Amino acid sequence: MPYRIYVIELSKRVYTENAKFRAANPQFNGVLQCVYVGMTSKTPKERFIQHKTGYRNKKGHKLSANIVEKYGAYLRPSLYNHIDPIVSRADALKMERVLSLELRRQGYAVWFN
Repeated sequence: MPYRIYVIELSKRVYTENAKFRAANPQFNGVLQCVYVGMTSKTPKERFIQHKTGYRNKKGHKLSANIVEKYGAYLRPSLYNHIDPIVSRADALKMERVLSLELRRQGYAVWFN
């Protein structure tokens, strides 16, 4: 089952309202956007909907990120479409981190798990 990396733009309110987010992004100068980077075995669109609706699995575990549920605006395909589907979960997690750090270097404020 291939995994996909995706990026969701967050409202800039996350930077002013969320201390953990702010602390994770000391380099942020307010010019570019605040984003969330994740990986999924679903389509990015399906995953975005799960985040926004506070989705829980059959066992009742919440699978949505609070930060996206509250601040998520829309998907940013231009920031992830260049990344091909990834076969292993471990490699997808590595790529999620690589992309997150790259976006931070470019000036985005980034949250990832």
